[in-house]
Amino acid sequence: MTPTDAANPARRLTARVTGEVQAVGFRYRTLQQANRLGLTGVVSNHSDGSVLVVAEGPEPALQELLHWLNSPAAPGTVDAVQESWSDATGKFGSFSTE
Repeated sequence: MTPTDAANPARRLTARVTGEVQAVGFRYRTLQQANRLGLTGVVSNHSDGSVLVVAEGPEPALQELLHWLNSPAAPGTVDAVQESWSDATGKFGSFSTE
């Protein structure tokens, strides 16, 4: 994880992504983006067709991931991203897919 400091304490972003986001490489590309940004967490498919992203790290890096999730660069077709923010828990040692 990218080191944090008082100016950029670790935060947690939980994002539910809906649209055509399964079977299009969405999880793999999200994993790549999260690793590039130095984030930890997990991305997983859900039975309702959505993808859940839980990422921890400095808020500027999380904001960049959120921007990417909402951008045309994300695979498939993103209809909506529902986001929530909380304090990081330190639960994750890396970023992975489920």
